[in-house]
Amino acid sequence: MGHKIGITIVGLMFWAGMTSAAIGADADSGKALYEKSCAGCHGADGKGNEKMAKLIGDKGLNIVGTETKKKSDEQLLKLIAEGSGKMPASKLTKEEQKQALGYARSLAK
Repeated sequence: MGHKIGITIVGLMFWAGMTSAAIGADADSGKALYEKSCAGCHGADGKGNEKMAKLIGDKGLNIVGTETKKKSDEQLLKLIAEGSGKMPASKLTKEEQKQALGYARSLAK
């Protein structure tokens, strides 16, 4: 029985490592997409471009704060795809949107 538990633990650790690697890969591939499509408003660090905030008067530009962290990936992907308020709908593919979101999530860590 102890052997089965040990194998289960090793399997879970391997899976967790693979998941982290996949998330890291999405974040890396999403960096260029984020820089091209998102950083103009949300800033290179995700805290918001102050000049853009003054120009459009939108305080929702910080995407690394607790409000954004609380939202699920599904909620944020819908917001990216459809736009909201002064944020236009994304022209990225669904896969590119996921990659950009992966990178944006990595900024909040």
